[in-house]
Amino acid sequence: MKNKILLLSLLFSSSIYSQTIEPIQADRPDQTETPAIVPKDMFQVETGFTFQKNDAISKSFTLPSTLWKYGVNENFELRLITEFSSEETNNEKINGLSPIYIGFKVKLAEEKGIVPKTSFIGHISLPNMASTKFKTEYFAPEFRFVMQHTLSDKISFSYNLGAEWDGFSAEPTFIYTNAIGYSISDKLGSYFEIFGFIPQNTKSNHSIDGGITYLISNNFMVDLSSGFGISKNAPDYYCALGFSFRI
Repeated sequence: MKNKILLLSLLFSSSIYSQTIEPIQADRPDQTETPAIVPKDMFQVETGFTFQKNDAISKSFTLPSTLWKYGVNENFELRLITEFSSEETNNEKINGLSPIYIGFKVKLAEEKGIVPKTSFIGHISLPNMASTKFKTEYFAPEFRFVMQHTLSDKISFSYNLGAEWDGFSAEPTFIYTNAIGYSISDKLGSYFEIFGFIPQNTKSNHSIDGGITYLISNNFMVDLSSGFGISKNAPDYYCALGFSFRI
């Protein structure tokens, strides 16, 4: 009897806790990462499937790409990225696991007046933790400062600035993103975004995308997105479907 009472108490406490915390916020489906931190002691998974047409002769799939997150405290989360990729060029295919990334997100500032809600994200790839055809020569770091302004009850403006390395050279690629989010309802959200990658010694590429999210519960969300390139060397287009949950 005591065991049954204890079990019911734990389930009741878990239900109350899930209702009092904020609805799940994910770094997908847009390119703009959120400054939100996963609640303490919660585990969050963000996964999705993407098809991308790069140009006339090549295309790629991620089946899937998954971000694993754990909230250490209200200011810090641990992160792990795994991605299974399939690339096809001139009917020649390669499949496998891309290098695994490990990292963290740390809160830097809460939103106050013109100061945005701000966090810092850092990752580093593990070159040998990948399929043979996807291994890199060096560890590849990447970082971003992620910022967000609340413009109204329904509208937010978010942006990221950062850089990444490809694991083959010492030349960085700089990253920028800008996204407007609009809450259509309590459960349905949407966004429009402009983003780009600026290599040190080659031409930059720029794209736009948009998508919707649907909050099934405070701890479960699905998403759908699509985008296309607006510069000559950007990918032609992509589409993605995914979901995020936390426990």
